[in-house]
Amino acid sequence: MMDAEAATLVQFDSVSKSFAGVIAVDAVSCAIAEGSFVALVGASGSGKSTLLKMVNRLGDPDQGRVLLEGGDVRDAEVSRLRRRIGYVFQGVGLFPHMSVAENIGIGPRLAGERAKAQRIAELLQLVELEPEYSARMPHELSGGQRQRIGVARALAGNPHVLLMDEPFGALDPITRDGLGKRVRKLHDELGLTSVMVTHDMAEALLLADRVLVMDAGQIVADETPHSLLHGAGGTIAQALVAVPREHALALAGLTA
Repeated sequence: MMDAEAATLVQFDSVSKSFAGVIAVDAVSCAIAEGSFVALVGASGSGKSTLLKMVNRLGDPDQGRVLLEGGDVRDAEVSRLRRRIGYVFQGVGLFPHMSVAENIGIGPRLAGERAKAQRIAELLQLVELEPEYSARMPHELSGGQRQRIGVARALAGNPHVLLMDEPFGALDPITRDGLGKRVRKLHDELGLTSVMVTHDMAEALLLADRVLVMDAGQIVADETPHSLLHGAGGTIAQALVAVPREHALALAGLTA
């Protein structure tokens, strides 16, 4: 649950969104505390990505408001709003004709600034890549390296909040685990506020300090990983927790 003493950075105020008459998000209200790492978990179609995208106006609510640092995101000029938000998504979306350095620096460039070579090197170091990667092209990188560049790009503007939409879903298990741990470490080191959409409950339990479970467009559980593992959150949340728990028990049985 949210620390009562922490300031609210992102707030959803009775937010609803429909597509062609189908309700994707249904009157959601919740607050994300500054400095927290929140995972949005749920089955496909539960509304978690739709909810996340409304923070940086990749979609606007039909009803309700999304507030960032107390202000309605629809009152801000879109480009200015997005300078305050880092966004990482599964497809990465690197520009194939641009070098790594140019891809990382695209945000500052659109803001009329230039990311210096030293800053690019610092960002590469944050995601555990050597400065020499700055000259490479996206097609020369592995999937894990491209996703690390995506994280570096999201951090280039010193964002107030980091949004991640299934950021590790296309990666192999070893790369996914390593990058997840690195992102969590960056969250702590840089004092970020992070919101991550994932369908993987094990990933949510390992990385987040608060888990919001969505179903049919609503938040049906709001718990810490510890409380979820101890049976809290209700039937839908526990059905999601059961999967990694059963896997762990099966593996324990194989090694016994």
